[in-house]
Amino acid sequence: MADRCLLYYITDRTALAADEPNRRRRLLEKVSEAARAGVDYIQLREKDLSTRDLESLGREAVRAVREAGKPATGNRQLATALLINSRTDVALAVGADGVHLPSDDIAPQEVREIWKKCGAGALARESSLRVPLIGVSCHSPAEIDQAAVNGATFAVFAPVFEKKDSPATRPTGLAMLQQACRTNIPVLALGGITLSNASSCLAAGAAGIAAIRLFQENDVAETVRRLRSL
Repeated sequence: MADRCLLYYITDRTALAADEPNRRRRLLEKVSEAARAGVDYIQLREKDLSTRDLESLGREAVRAVREAGKPATGNRQLATALLINSRTDVALAVGADGVHLPSDDIAPQEVREIWKKCGAGALARESSLRVPLIGVSCHSPAEIDQAAVNGATFAVFAPVFEKKDSPATRPTGLAMLQQACRTNIPVLALGGITLSNASSCLAAGAAGIAAIRLFQENDVAETVRRLRSL
């Protein structure tokens, strides 16, 4: 079990409101709430947005994370990191801390090469001051091992438990999670995670918990407190 449980909030603005202006407003509020509560990583996972809209939302999310983190630490290395799902170009443009890659996306090494080459641009100047954080979605121990070989910062293993919105998706279970965690990068558990079953994921070797609903539908500070007390 990790000394400190890593926490990863994955956004889904479509679950927050019916109309787009309120979705955007409530998402940014939740991002700020998560950053103030000390969540380690936030993934902006709004795959339906156009590049222009994703960039606009990404800039606001970066600003929200930075502002929320200032009173807590004053140190960006200790504050919440914002990652953009899949889009390295958008992550660079908005000054995010890195990207989260689906299992069938480009390799982490390619992201780092792009980051290095494009980091001198005015839009990416803040991001160019550090190497990108790179999370990778994985669904088997073999994919976890490959992510580690490819230089991922951490991996997210899913789905551990049955998900309410995807009952047909077969969960991997705790035994497979335990096998997946036998690697040299942190592995975060995702999929049907609740406050009741999170401790079993940590006991299986997970370095932390990744979730959408767990953070988005609850008071984040209380959720963080309870997860970190496990």
